[in-house]
Amino acid sequence: MASGLAVAGIDQSLSDRAYFAIRELIVTLELAPGSLLREQDLMTRLGVSRTPVREALRSLADERLVEVYPRRGMFVAGVDVRNLAALSEVRVQLEPFAAGLAAERRSPADLERLDQLVDRLDRIGAAPRERDLMILDQAVHEAIYQMARNEFLAGVLSQHYTHALRIWFLALDRVTTLGQAVLEHRALLCAVRDGDVGQATAVMLQHVDGFEGAMRRSL
Repeated sequence: MASGLAVAGIDQSLSDRAYFAIRELIVTLELAPGSLLREQDLMTRLGVSRTPVREALRSLADERLVEVYPRRGMFVAGVDVRNLAALSEVRVQLEPFAAGLAAERRSPADLERLDQLVDRLDRIGAAPRERDLMILDQAVHEAIYQMARNEFLAGVLSQHYTHALRIWFLALDRVTTLGQAVLEHRALLCAVRDGDVGQATAVMLQHVDGFEGAMRRSL
């Protein structure tokens, strides 16, 4: 299975592939909250052996996307929309900080990646699918996290983003401003590319606050 929400540009091991693929199934609610996770079913679905699946499930359990109950098995963690406020409190502080660091620390190789993301935004079309918008949104955020050159910050943000994403998928069909919110990333990417720390910070703050406000109104 090719993981549409997986982080692009990473040389993935079998365990990584299993992790990203299962995470996508959980995030997009294709594996329903509360559903039992059977290793054999996942092995067949992903075309990998038992060990990568087990390692992936352990990682997902550490991230609170999978719940483990002795003698009962592993289950997809539930989704509680009330957690969005707490997630937003973290993201509204750390996402702008990461954007500022990315503008300060982006490398020459990052400039090409930024241009590619701007090009993807420009080619998104007039009526994109909600899922395509979310794939692009994740690609932008993950790029910013990596360009900040702080693995601890990136780990925290990626985990909080993933939990927020699960909640957003509950409301995607009701958010009329989703396309506009994702297209706001163009200004962010250009600010990072130009090394404008203040602008990158401000644009990310506006985006996170506005987008999650729209989600809260839709839930």
